[in-house]
Amino acid sequence: MANTIATNALKSNKEECMIIIGHPWVESRRFHRVFTSEDIVQSHADDVVLLEPLVDSVTLARHCQSNGIVYAITVNSLKEALFANALGAAYIICKEEEALLIQPIAQEYLFDSKVLVLIHDEKEIVKIARSGIDGVLFVEAIR
Repeated sequence: MANTIATNALKSNKEECMIIIGHPWVESRRFHRVFTSEDIVQSHADDVVLLEPLVDSVTLARHCQSNGIVYAITVNSLKEALFANALGAAYIICKEEEALLIQPIAQEYLFDSKVLVLIHDEKEIVKIARSGIDGVLFVEAIR
């Protein structure tokens, strides 16, 4: 029983830590940028499909949602983030300014999607963490 409690505590803590994708110290999935359903077929099974931007990718988002494909999508506004979550995106990627608006709403409505800020330098991690954003995505994680 103690082992079960410890395992559950570890799972709980893991879910509460900041998501860091693409840093060499942290093992993470690669994000594969796609523009067509053929591109999705060409991606690897362990890739996260990256759709850009939502307004041009609604059909692909629906395809991913209906086929259980893990995907991320870039958004430029709170409204787009609301739709991305409703369409089942695993990750919502945006600039820091948008993330500051989206994150409190995501917490209020218990989004299944995680909010990520695209970053270029690890110096940005602390600032994003202090803002309470779910996580960061290094540009290097995208192919």
